[in-house]
Amino acid sequence: MDRFHALSAFVAVVEAGGFSAAARRTGDSQSAISKAIGALEKRLGVVLLNRSTRSVTLTDQGQRYYDRIKPLMDEMDEADGELASSTTDVPGLIRIAAAATFGRLHVLPLIPDLLSRNPGLQVDLVLSDFIRDMTEDRIDLAIRVGPVDDPDAVVRRVARTPLVCVGSRRYFEQHGIPKTPAELTDHNCLLYGGLMESANWPFVGPEGRFSVTVRGNLSSNSVETIRAGVLAGVGIGLFAKVSLAEELRHPDVITVLDEFISDVRDVSIVWPRRRFVPARVRRATEFFAAALPPRL
Repeated sequence: MDRFHALSAFVAVVEAGGFSAAARRTGDSQSAISKAIGALEKRLGVVLLNRSTRSVTLTDQGQRYYDRIKPLMDEMDEADGELASSTTDVPGLIRIAAAATFGRLHVLPLIPDLLSRNPGLQVDLVLSDFIRDMTEDRIDLAIRVGPVDDPDAVVRRVARTPLVCVGSRRYFEQHGIPKTPAELTDHNCLLYGGLMESANWPFVGPEGRFSVTVRGNLSSNSVETIRAGVLAGVGIGLFAKVSLAEELRHPDVITVLDEFISDVRDVSIVWPRRRFVPARVRRATEFFAAALPPRL
C-alpha cells in the first residue's frame, strides 16, 4: 500500500467524519479507504480511529498523529500548487503580525503595493503589541522591532532604529528640560509595558553605558497610549524612533538627551521555523525587506 495514499486516506476520514464521506471526497471506494487505514495502523502498530456504526473518531494516538501529519500534507499540497502555478502568481492567504503602532505607520501603507504586485494574494494583518505565538496563531510572517527571543524562529534583520527620548513643549514649559539622564528621576516618565511602577532606561556617558530608574503616573502595554500621553503633556517617553514618524515632525514635540542615547533596536522579519516556506511568504518577505528600510 502506497504510504502517501494511506496518509491521504487517513486525513480524509478525519476531516470528512467517516469512511463513506472520505470515499466521496477522494473518489476512492470505501473498501479502498478502509484497506489504506488498516495498512497504516498495522505499519504504526497503533489504533488511530475508533469505529462504530454511527461515527468514526480519533483515538488519543490518532489525534497526536493527525496533528503532526496534517501540516506536512498541507505543505506538500502547497508545494504542488506552486509548481503548477505560474512563476509570477503567488495566490493564497498570508497572515502578517506587527506591533500596533509600527504596523499602522509602516506596514499598512505598504499593503496596497504588495497586493497590486501579487493579485492572487490575500493578507490578514494582525496588529498587536502583544508578541504572538506564531505557530499557535498561524502567523506566516511577523515584523518585529526589538530582540526576538523565539528559538524556533527564523530571523532576518532588515533595518535598525535608534531610541529617542521625547516630551511635549507644554510639559517642558511646566517642568523644565532635563539636561542629564539623572535628572529624569525628577520627571514624570511614561512607561511602556503595563503594570509597571518603574523602569530602567539605557544611556551612555563618558564612563560607558548606564541606566536610570524612572517612574511616572502612566504606564501601558500600548505604544499608542504612551505616545498620546506625551502629546497631551503628561510626561516624557522613550521610544524606538520608528514609532514616532509623525510626532518628530510636530513643532510641539521635543527630543531630549540625544547625546546620551546610543541604543538601537533591530527591525526584523520573522518566520516560524519549518521545513517548507510557501512562495507567497518568501515573496512578501522580499517585498518588505526592500520596502521597509527607506521608510525607517
